[in-house]
Amino acid sequence: MTKVEIFDPALCCPTGVCGPSVDPELTRVASSVFFIEKKGLDIKRYNLGTEPGMFVKNKTVNQLLHEKGTEALPLVMVNGEVAKIGEYPTNAEFK
Repeated sequence: MTKVEIFDPALCCPTGVCGPSVDPELTRVASSVFFIEKKGLDIKRYNLGTEPGMFVKNKTVNQLLHEKGTEALPLVMVNGEVAKIGEYPTNAEFK
């Protein structure tokens, strides 16, 4: 089974609806992740602000953060390999 991990920058919430204005990109990603989870597929999101240990624990993510700083985020890994740096998957890529 494919395992997808999304390492988000520090966010107040992953849905994009918690700030003074709605972030449509975060809303799109949150919806996509929700539907993928409902299908029983293995997808996880980690927030730098609330789960920094996951960023330290993953050696690849840790190294990219040291090299590129937070510009590396969001970072998407598929089966332990880097798939995207600095942007979320498109809807087509989520499919």
